[in-house]
Formats: sequence, structure tokens, C-alpha cells
Amino acid sequence: MKALPSWIIIAGGIGQIFTALIYPYIRHKVFDWYTDVQKLKPLNQEIAKTYGRYIVGLNFSFGLIALLFAEDLKNQSNLAIGITGLIAAYWVGKVATQFAYYPMYDIPKKAIFKFGGYGMNLLFIFFAIVYLYLFIYNLLPLVG
Repeated sequence: MKALPSWIIIAGGIGQIFTALIYPYIRHKVFDWYTDVQKLKPLNQEIAKTYGRYIVGLNFSFGLIALLFAEDLKNQSNLAIGITGLIAAYWVGKVATQFAYYPMYDIPKKAIFKFGGYGMNLLFIFFAIVYLYLFIYNLLPLVG
């Protein structure tokens, strides 16, 4: 199994930062999320907003890690195993959730949202593949 070229990891980092930047727009314009959140009790509103910020923060942070430490993410160290395992679990979980639950909901029918949805799903799958590959690659010396 070969190490991934750094440019693939960097492309993933740019994509993750993009998802962090576009996420507030998607919540507002596609899902009308803030209207729904206003229906919750005040504490639950704050919890929902906090989790939304966590998602943005994680996506941005994972992207920044990929941009700054692409080589370190494939150096087969214990830290590389831990970080790539964490990020792989995050994106594999996101992809599983995306396909298991989201098709049940009605997304606005405008072409930009339809194609945007396909694009975002492709990005999520790309992230899951990159980090799962990195995680397995980093584990190889341990399983020998």
C-alpha cells in the first residue's frame, strides 16, 4: 500500500475548509434551519446552535490540519494513526448518516440545491475515502 500524494490530502483540506465556510449558507438557504430552531425551547436552541458551530469548527480544523500537516498525516506515527482515525470516523459517520437518514427529507427542488447536494455528497465520500485510506496506511506497521 502506497502513501497518498500530499496534493490529495491538501485537496481534501481545501474541501473541508470549503464545507465549513458553506455550511452556514446551506443551513440558512437550503434547510431554513434557523426558523426550525426558533421553535425549540431556549436551552435547546442554544444546544442546536452549539452543535452547528462544532460541525463548522471540526470541518475547518480538519481542513487546516490537512493543509499544514499533510506529510505528518501519513508518517505512520501513533499521532498520525490517532488523528487520521478520528477524522476517518467523523467522515465515514457523516456519509453513513447522509445516506441513511437524509433521503427521507424534502430538499428544495432548485437546480443549484440539487447539484450542490450531489457535489457535497461527493466531497463527503472523498473525505471519508482519503482519511480511511490514511488511517489504514498508518496502521500497517503495527499489523506488519
